[in-house]
Amino acid sequence: MPVPQVAIVGRPNVGKSSLFNWLAGRRIAIVDPTPGVTRDRLTALIQVGGRYVEIVDTGGMGIEDKDQLTDEVERQIAHAVEAASVLLFVVDARSGLTPLDQLVAQRLRPVNKPVVLIANKCDETHLDYQANEFYRLGLGEVHCVSALQHRGKETILSLVEQHLPPSAAAESVPGDAVLKIAVVGRRNTGKSTFINALAQEERTIVSEVEGTTRDSVDVRSEKDGQVILAIDTAGVRHRGSVKSDIEFYSLARAERSIRRADVVLHFLDAPKTISTVDKQLAGYVLENYKPTIFVVNKWDLVKKQLATSEFGDYVRKVFPSLDFVPIAFLTAKDGKNVQLVLDLAKNLHKQASVHVPTGLLNRVIQKAYQAQPPSIVGHRQGKIYYAAQVAIQPPTIVVVTNGPHLFDNTYQRYLLKALRDELPYGDIPIKLYLRHKRRDDSGGPDTLTRPRPQQLRQSAGALWKI
Repeated sequence: MPVPQVAIVGRPNVGKSSLFNWLAGRRIAIVDPTPGVTRDRLTALIQVGGRYVEIVDTGGMGIEDKDQLTDEVERQIAHAVEAASVLLFVVDARSGLTPLDQLVAQRLRPVNKPVVLIANKCDETHLDYQANEFYRLGLGEVHCVSALQHRGKETILSLVEQHLPPSAAAESVPGDAVLKIAVVGRRNTGKSTFINALAQEERTIVSEVEGTTRDSVDVRSEKDGQVILAIDTAGVRHRGSVKSDIEFYSLARAERSIRRADVVLHFLDAPKTISTVDKQLAGYVLENYKPTIFVVNKWDLVKKQLATSEFGDYVRKVFPSLDFVPIAFLTAKDGKNVQLVLDLAKNLHKQASVHVPTGLLNRVIQKAYQAQPPSIVGHRQGKIYYAAQVAIQPPTIVVVTNGPHLFDNTYQRYLLKALRDELPYGDIPIKLYLRHKRRDDSGGPDTLTRPRPQQLRQSAGALWKI
């Protein structure tokens, strides 16, 4: 038996997204007074009475979308209502009963599922009396809450628990996702199409209209018995082109999705040239040391004119410092190579989770140093005493030296390349710190010796980083 879903429905601007964030305990959905901000279904797992429940935020019923996506938004709402075990019908106590509320009620009456009528924005008790007019909808008791004032949450959770279907012995408790993938890129590069192909259902709206996805949408799927969480993000624009609060928060959520992901899929549009926005986005992803795949989508449109090797050379030329990032070619609308990209993402996550033995790490560092010592700076030769890995995801390596300033950026990049060539980190970023040797460090003045990782962790403030 799947995890039961609870769908939050209602007309626009009644506070559905505020209620969703409140129940989830964190800000997921964008909250803005502009009608039609929420388009896709947003989901979050919460616990209700010892059971896991998936709450679902939906777009406003009955709104005409300014980008002509009304049919797509309504289809997403219909999917949510169909899949839900319980419906939370949200109305606005301050605005009172409207014709659109009555229209929503008419649509919900034929649905053979429990409907809980929630009067939101009852920020003050006198509004509870005003909410009595919603009894005219004929959907039973009106429950007054305020997401803004955090009033009535326990009431909602208790009502949800009462209306949930009986728990079956076969119902499983959903574990944490073994892999979180953020799908990022410019607008209209096929990110949502890829998510739908991965989930094998229409989970996000696909349209030629740029900027269709505004929230970061979490989509869970199960592959080979493992839970995969794919995060569809809003298309990134140049910061100078962000024209509204909605776009600003979409960009902020896309960046947050990158930070919480295990692996990032950076989508490139095959028929278009790589832009400044792509370069800025790649820089942000690598600033956070996230394993990344350059996913060249819509390859079917150019494969007759261009070989994969040629486009790969073009990508390497544009991103010379990211020559270790793998490139995958994809046609998301046909589902071609979707599994290949997923397998590659799993491999990158595995690489980022490896902890290398200290002896092996020091042998690799010593070999690289002996093959090419750093240049002499002010009559001083840079020396490496020892190295230690102090963390994973990303692999974090501390190199103890006679002076970090004696190792310029070029030499540090040389060390990173040596580490990728010799260790199981061939396709992922490595966080490298250089630290000045202290008197209490072990080892002689010119030797690579066994380090003390705990000491290195404690002295992180004294490290240099590339």
